[in-house]
Amino acid sequence: MHLPTEEHIKIKWSQRIKDKAEALGFISCGIAKANFLEDEAPHLESWLHNNYQGEMHYMENHFDMRLDPRLLVEGAKSVISLAYNYYQNLNRNPNSYKVAMYAQGEDYHFVVKEKVRELLDFIQDEIGEVNGRAFADSAPILEHAWARKAGIGWVGKNSLTLSKQKGSFFFLSELIVDLDLAYDSPIETDHCGKCTRCIDACPTEAILPNKTVNGSQCISYFTIELKEQIPAEMKGKFDDWIFGCDVCQEVCPWNRFSLPTQENRFTGHRKINEFSKKDWEEITEDVFREVFRKSPVKRTKYDGLKRNIDFIKSL
Repeated sequence: MHLPTEEHIKIKWSQRIKDKAEALGFISCGIAKANFLEDEAPHLESWLHNNYQGEMHYMENHFDMRLDPRLLVEGAKSVISLAYNYYQNLNRNPNSYKVAMYAQGEDYHFVVKEKVRELLDFIQDEIGEVNGRAFADSAPILEHAWARKAGIGWVGKNSLTLSKQKGSFFFLSELIVDLDLAYDSPIETDHCGKCTRCIDACPTEAILPNKTVNGSQCISYFTIELKEQIPAEMKGKFDDWIFGCDVCQEVCPWNRFSLPTQENRFTGHRKINEFSKKDWEEITEDVFREVFRKSPVKRTKYDGLKRNIDFIKSL
């Protein structure tokens, strides 16, 4: 009788982890070796040097941690990257303002992280003592770099992870563990080719060459991250987006393959897409609290949302 080799054990556990991830609702799961992201270091340094982070000063913190997962989890050996679909066929009121698709339902930070933690519990229950941490946009991790290394997709010109089969309307999350596993091959081919639809369509020209986005020029930055007044030179460029922006994803040819999410918690509150512009302009703080009780939109607060609406309305 031949005992399984160490490599066979790694393959077996990697497949069981992927099967469990699928059972939890993730549409993709890939695994990469936890090491220093040498290729990404100069790009991150240049991005910060050019102040593309704007007022997002937290992006300037933990530079080394962003590049090395072993600084987040002691003894880390594997980064498990996961994708969770949030795509919906939205029926928006054409005479209204727009909220990004990812913010239509409950806050993904909680919904997705809960599932990543379930996956960690599964690993610890099945294998034994495994040290690990679950992340869902909640730590200094270059999630798109890890998704590419894990074979989930390639980084598009809009700096988002793209998949030939699944598009880009998905949340990325990570599970970093001190467990040796079988590693997937990174996607080396850039399937965007010569397409520049996202660059051409960006209302504020935030998408730059070399898969770089000037975060400080993005509509999502202005409507979510920026706490001060929106610069006057942005007047007329928001295309009615009052929280986030999906333009670069809406025009991407690969998103024709996106399928509606099976996660009911991401289904939008009906008022978000039924409201007219007048309804938005007259929204009260009580209605804001009711509609966005568990939503990412809470992040901008009532005054922030009113600021965004007033900025567009004042044209």
